[in-house]
Amino acid sequence: MSTLDDLRSAIEAEVASGLLPACQFAVGLDGAVVAFESFGTAGTTDRFCIFSATKPMVSLTVALLIDEGALALTDTIGEHVPELAAAGLGDITIEQLLLHTGGFPNAPMPGADGGDAVLRRAAFTTWRSEWEPGTRFEYHAESAHWVLADLIERVTGRDFREVVHERITAPLGLRRGLGLALDDTGDICDLVSVTPETDEDPILRFNTAAVRASGNPAGGAFMTAAELASVYQALLHNRAPGAGASDGHTAIWPDHVLTDLTTNIRCTLPDPMMGVGANRTLGLVLAGDDGLHEMRYAIFGHHCSPGSFGHAGMHGQVAWADPASGISFAFVTNAVDADMMRSGMRSNALATIASALEL
Repeated sequence: MSTLDDLRSAIEAEVASGLLPACQFAVGLDGAVVAFESFGTAGTTDRFCIFSATKPMVSLTVALLIDEGALALTDTIGEHVPELAAAGLGDITIEQLLLHTGGFPNAPMPGADGGDAVLRRAAFTTWRSEWEPGTRFEYHAESAHWVLADLIERVTGRDFREVVHERITAPLGLRRGLGLALDDTGDICDLVSVTPETDEDPILRFNTAAVRASGNPAGGAFMTAAELASVYQALLHNRAPGAGASDGHTAIWPDHVLTDLTTNIRCTLPDPMMGVGANRTLGLVLAGDDGLHEMRYAIFGHHCSPGSFGHAGMHGQVAWADPASGISFAFVTNAVDADMMRSGMRSNALATIASALEL
């Protein structure tokens, strides 16, 4: 077993090395955040870009719209997005978008263009298929979720950033994290290059107000570690943070939608980057019982149970929940490190300590 002191010591050593300018961790249990600390230059009110840990919130929004009949998993994107039909991508299904099997992983969205529906759809017309949809898994870092954002707008008639907040973060009592107002950036820890190779990293565009406002649905939400850990407690218990199990709470989301998102592995195709089965639900990664869970983007600790679910974020962001222990864990940092193996090993080491916590 491990303690919070073990977690603190491991993080403090990384900060002392100069590789973590600012970071936070949070641990959730029984519907509440029970530990939350900041390190380096960060305070506990500071927010971080959580990168791809954004994706499950957008995916859950789409899953809710599917459950309500506004969309269907078998719908092709050409039925809703004519610009993609014209680009030859119209036969891709919504399920393939959610599972990263759509076949256009590297389609670009310049700068902050995606936040503007006209510019976003103009970019869609330039996209092309890279392989046959459904035949393989390859992580769609940004492309698929820009389409999901557009689908949200098409079927609701509303800004996708507002819809995600209304459906996901607002019911949890959390502030809006996706699509920040231009004057709502004073408490954000800017990304910092910790190696010379990252000085021109395009990921640093997330330091600009325009990109933060665009609400990149694949990686542009800003949260504290406590807020992120709260999201995963809600995914475990389907109740607002702080509500007790005996409070007679009303479920935030339909139970069957949440069960599908957190338990139903729909894609086991091999991940070419990690060399293991992808273990993808409609929006999350499941640890699985094959003993290879630590290789699934380094988010899961050694002691995480097979039912653990979560999602990583670039440069070492971690978010998961373990139904067996009831723990949710989040780690966020502003470090941009060219050595992705190093940041991945750090994430796994911290997740392993968290997965063995005795609270």
